[in-house]
Amino acid sequence: MHAPTVAGRGARPAPGPSSVVRVTTVAESSEDELLARFGPLLPFGSETLVGPGDDGAVFHAPDGRIVVTTDVLVEDRHFRRQWSTGRDVGWRAALQNLADVAAMGARPTALVVALVLPGDLPVEFVEDLARGLAQVCAPLGVGVVGGDLSGGREVVVAVTAHGDLGGRPPVLRSGARPGDVLAHAGVRGRSAAGLALLRAGLGDGDGELVAAYLRPVCPLTSGPAAALAGATAMLDVSDGLVRDARRIAVASHVRIDLDDPHVVLGEDLARLSAAAGATGADALAWVLAGGEDHGLLATFPAGAQLPAGFRQIGRVLEATAGGTAAGDATAAGRSRGEVTVEGVAPLVGSGGWDHFGGRGH
Repeated sequence: MHAPTVAGRGARPAPGPSSVVRVTTVAESSEDELLARFGPLLPFGSETLVGPGDDGAVFHAPDGRIVVTTDVLVEDRHFRRQWSTGRDVGWRAALQNLADVAAMGARPTALVVALVLPGDLPVEFVEDLARGLAQVCAPLGVGVVGGDLSGGREVVVAVTAHGDLGGRPPVLRSGARPGDVLAHAGVRGRSAAGLALLRAGLGDGDGELVAAYLRPVCPLTSGPAAALAGATAMLDVSDGLVRDARRIAVASHVRIDLDDPHVVLGEDLARLSAAAGATGADALAWVLAGGEDHGLLATFPAGAQLPAGFRQIGRVLEATAGGTAAGDATAAGRSRGEVTVEGVAPLVGSGGWDHFGGRGH
């Protein structure tokens, strides 16, 4: 039998049967009941004409063209409930899709969200997921205009994002040319460091780095700004700097040479040094290969004025004879773009995240 708690100033009485909070689960709710609790928490959006409630949504497409991208978060592969709140999951689901829209040089306008929910999932988690979506979307005028609900064994969040180009051409991965400069907006390695701290049971050690994993921040307005500044190629760095730079190299048939990371990314390395020491990891590997920071990597013509937030970290060169930048096949059957660091091939282990290759942070 537990000893009673003395209720005095600042003390709380011991919980009794009457104070136990009963958790309502998804299995105890109908689809209509879930939608009634989830829907009102979502932002309508400045471009939305018809929001949730009908068979389809309607929103403005001022440019006449629509940027569309989709991504998915799967429980125990992209997040764990013991680490992440519903709000964290909603935030990440929105942010990673909005980052892809921004990387095309577009302004995000609307999201459609489909959820797979286990029956034992508390409804409060679902409500918090909606709040996380809204926390990212509402300040940008982005509407969450519809979606779908289904049951399953784990939580799955599938998001489709739409964006408006504002009359500009889309910024593709294939536009980089020799002589361009390579620039990056955002932080490097912090999400990977936060994940490493959580895996090591050190989640209380550096709240800022853990937050960078749970709720990454993308410089979304830098995407359209880069397009206006004449960016020739751009993408969202979701799978690691070297891996995603290689994607530009492959698409553009060029070689990308990164400057000394200790110089151009020294601030990031310094910020990660304590976490690397605590976990026995390599801060440089996090900077070069860590995923899910969702910074923007872009190439610009030489002499171009870089938009605010971008820093030059390398350059675009002619492809080496032999055409490796166009995608030589390795023994494993993967294509290999050409990325070097100060003219030298990066170390093994800096290749970044591969969803199916069993590699990554």
